[in-house]
Order: sequence, then C-alpha cells, then structure tokens
Amino acid sequence: MKIIVTGGAGFIGSNFILYMLEKYDYKIICLDKLTYAGNLENLAGVMNNKNFKFIHGDISDKIFIENLFENEKPDIVINFAAESHVDRSIENPNIFLQTNIIGTNILMDACRKSTVKRFHQVSTDEVYGDLPIDKPDLFFTESTPINPSSPYSASKASADLLVQSYHRTFNFPATISRCSNNYGAFHFPEKLIPLMIINALNNKDLPVYGEGKNIRDWLYVKDHCKAIDLIIHNGKIGEVYNIGGHNEKSNIDVVKIILKYLGKPESLIKFVKDRPGHDLRYAIDPNKISNELGWIQDTNFETGIANTIEWYLKNKSWWQNIINGEYKNYYAKMYNGR
Repeated sequence: MKIIVTGGAGFIGSNFILYMLEKYDYKIICLDKLTYAGNLENLAGVMNNKNFKFIHGDISDKIFIENLFENEKPDIVINFAAESHVDRSIENPNIFLQTNIIGTNILMDACRKSTVKRFHQVSTDEVYGDLPIDKPDLFFTESTPINPSSPYSASKASADLLVQSYHRTFNFPATISRCSNNYGAFHFPEKLIPLMIINALNNKDLPVYGEGKNIRDWLYVKDHCKAIDLIIHNGKIGEVYNIGGHNEKSNIDVVKIILKYLGKPESLIKFVKDRPGHDLRYAIDPNKISNELGWIQDTNFETGIANTIEWYLKNKSWWQNIINGEYKNYYAKMYNGR
C-alpha cells in the first residue's frame, strides 16, 4: 500500500503520518510546499524510516503533480494541504483559492489518470458557518447546509463541492471528513492554544478576540488521525463524515485553563478587536462516523490539554525556532495596535 499525504509537514498531516507509520507497514509519501506552517522538524523522527519519503512540491502545480503520480503510482491520496488560517484569508484571499480549490482540482485530475483507489479530502466544520451560542442542543450534521463565513471556509466549502461533483460525474472514489478544531503536538504557534501557551510561558500578553465568548468543539489530533484511518479503510465512497470531540469550550475558558495549569495570572489576558465575520460557535454531531465506522474519541479535553501543554514545555526548541523567524513579523502585523 502506498499513500500520498499532501500537506504532511503541517500540524495534522504530520501527526497523521507518524500515526500511520507506527501502525502499518505502508509506504508513506509526504508532499508539502513548506509554506509558513509546514515544518520538516515535525517529521524528524521518521526521516530515516524505510517506509517514508518526503517530496517538496505544490499541489497547484499541474505538471509537477502529474509527473509525481506517474512515477509513484499511489493507492490512496489524503489531501491535508490547505491554507487554513482565517485571519490570513482575510488579509489575502487569493492564495486560499489557488491552494484549496485549484490544488484540490489538480490532485483529483491526477488521481483519475492514475491507479488511485481512494481520494480523501480533509475539510473543516467551518464550511457550515456557525451556530447560536444560546442553543446548545444544535449541532452540525452531515446534512447541515454549507454556509461559510470567511474566505478560508468558503474555499474549503468550494473544494468539498468539487470533490462531491467528481464523485457524481466521474464516479470518483472520494470521501470527505469535516473536523472540529484540532489541538495537540506540532500545532503552529499562531493558533489559539499554542499561542496562549507560549505567550504565557514568556509572560507576554495573551490576545483574545472580542470578549472570548466564541465556542469551539476541541478535538485531540490523535483522535482525528484515528478517524481518518477508519474512513480510508472502511468509509463508504461518496460519503461525508463529521469528526467532533464533544468538547465545547469558549475561547476565554480555554485560555484560563492554560493559565491555571501553568500557574500564570489572568492579568496576562488582553482583549483585542474582534476579527470580521468571527463565527460564534462550532459543535459537531459525530454520530454517523461512530455508528457506521465505530469511531470514538479516546481523549477528553482535560487530558488532551494537559498532554499538549506538557509537549510544549518539553519541546521549547521546536516552537522557538518558529517564532524567531517569519512568524515574528506576522504576529506584529496582526496584533500590534489592536
């Protein structure tokens, strides 16, 4: 079995590669453009693994992708590759359309010309828009209408619709998963949880949008990897599967949990101007994947956040190498003066 994992040097992609190499004797090819969020240090532990290969490339480069598929002849393609930060999509939507839509299109066309037996599109619950905070009994299901709020989520929704159209028109062997907010090891430092951990460790302000009341359903990244493993082996072609943790927390509560764990004062919290179109609440109903494929989450939030904080405490060189580079300029641009 040979699997191409696009975006495999990113947060979720690298965790998935590590998970699969530990569990199976499969050949895994990591394809990554190594943009700001791609980090080969995530995969340092498997660089010499006989079943692993890294290839530097762009999924929106049609000729490169066609040559890659002709040479490697993969059995399965899992598309993690995406521009994924909402704030960045507001700053520059164009690159999100190029990578998330055109890139997906090019991958699927290459799959159709090759030996690929399964294409899996890794999507997000953000394609559904948001839910009201005052109706906690409402959840996203696979039949919830798509209603994206940002250029990022619109680009992911567009890619999902393209995948579904390929399945219907060409009988393309695809599945889609839509996950809630992931957290865990190797999470890029501009995202909420790692940003708060790192700033707290450095006794810096913790910037929280608005009043911090926005609610997210947190999913431990290893539970997400387990779900995708089940989908590519047992999921029904043409289906969408929601993956959620039933771990709803407001942003401000997450920040306070991190501060308490680290023994830092809440006075470090700094409320900043909210971003445009900020979704209120995400919450996923994972009954379909649980009932059909037997998936259950293994990690509750209390355990997962403790594991995550400990990882950042033990791997300071990893995140220091990131924040000492390009990310410093981006951080200043996004938060200074807000």
